[in-house]
Amino acid sequence: MHFACRLCAAAVCSVMLCAAGASAAPAPKRTSVKQPPAELAHSVHADMDFLAADEMHGRGSLTRDEHLAALYCASVFESLGLKPAGDDDSFLQQVPVTLSDRAKQRITRYEDVPRTSTWNAVAMLPGSDPALKGEVVLLTAHLDHLGVAAQPVNGDAIYNGADDDASGTTAVLNLARALAAGRAPRRTIVFALFGSEELGGYGARGFLEHPPVPLTSIVANLEFEMIGRPDPAVPAGTLWLTGYERSNLGPTLAAHGAHLLGDPHPDQHFFERSDNIQLARQGTIAQTVSSFGLHKDYHQVSDELKTIDFAHMITAIQSMEAPVRWLANTAWRPEWKPGGKPEPVTPRQ
Repeated sequence: MHFACRLCAAAVCSVMLCAAGASAAPAPKRTSVKQPPAELAHSVHADMDFLAADEMHGRGSLTRDEHLAALYCASVFESLGLKPAGDDDSFLQQVPVTLSDRAKQRITRYEDVPRTSTWNAVAMLPGSDPALKGEVVLLTAHLDHLGVAAQPVNGDAIYNGADDDASGTTAVLNLARALAAGRAPRRTIVFALFGSEELGGYGARGFLEHPPVPLTSIVANLEFEMIGRPDPAVPAGTLWLTGYERSNLGPTLAAHGAHLLGDPHPDQHFFERSDNIQLARQGTIAQTVSSFGLHKDYHQVSDELKTIDFAHMITAIQSMEAPVRWLANTAWRPEWKPGGKPEPVTPRQ
């Protein structure tokens, strides 16, 4: 049995136990402050091996495999003793989706009967300070990818999505591990992994329509998107933040140790191309952490585990731990710079 399959079985067993009424894992003692590098490396490899495995068939939006990815993430959140923030006191949030005929046709390539819901995995680490626990730091990524190609390319038809966005999902899972094991933060932290981003951001939309916390309580959202490979456009060991110039969040996190720079690809409009934009258009400071260097494997079947620079990815995740912890423990609030706040989208009549 492949390692990814064994891990899948473990995740499914955890979910089955939960469904059968088994008690949630006890909350770990909050003693350690930083996840040891060897432990972090092990968990990063394990998460990536599962999420980007061929057996996951590309985690296509609205498929069984996307649902399995959400179940896996939910089982990780449960094991950490986090508070469920999904439906019915669970770690899963079901989001109904109405598909166009074109989208249905696309999905029938890998689902006999197109599903009508996507799934988010959502958890909460409650704040400890009575004056600040009502404020929320939101950490997000999307767990789906493109599924299976209609025509194989060099014998490969699976869009594994190792960089896009198993890497970002893995970052959020490992930040959850580190933050859950440390001293409880003053602010509340919500971890949300969205389904069906690739099909139109349906998971994020559902989260915003039925949030586990008031949207006005979210002081900042950091989305993690494609951090599995370094970007040659910036110095080694650094990440970039979309919309860096739009708010004071990036510069302030950088002043507290984040290896963050401005987006070196402004012509690509990455600020508007990830789930963060939906929250940003509602006024919340919401930006994406990335190191996507416009590599040729983007949205190709070649976006596989063998292309991931694990040393870069592990360093990237670890470099964000202390700044995120600081953000969750300070009373400081980020603000838009003049002209930085995006305009809300006016609904079509």
